[in-house]
Parts: sequence; C-alpha cells; structure tokens
Amino acid sequence: MELLCCPLCRGDLTLEARKEAKGEILDGTIQCTKCSAKFPIEDGIPNMLPPELR
Repeated sequence: MELLCCPLCRGDLTLEARKEAKGEILDGTIQCTKCSAKFPIEDGIPNMLPPELR
C-alpha cells in the first residue's frame, strides 16, 4: 500500500479487508484519505479505475 496512490488525486490509500485467505485479500475496499474515493477488491483483484470507467 505504501507504493500506491489514488489515481484521481494522488492521495494516500487505506485498506479495508473483508475476506482474506492464505495472506491474500479476496474482498475489500481501498479508500483515498484525501478525496474519499473508494475502489473495490473483488476475487483478489483491486479495481483502481475511476468510478465512471468501471
């Protein structure tokens, strides 16, 4: 997470894991601390596209 930034405003990101298995996050949310944009993690894959492009 330290290497990633928000694709919209370049803010820092936080991670909320709802489901984990074998050290991997399978379901959760990545959220920007600056603009509050949320990016879903589904089936272990984060979707970092802006909301209008998802």
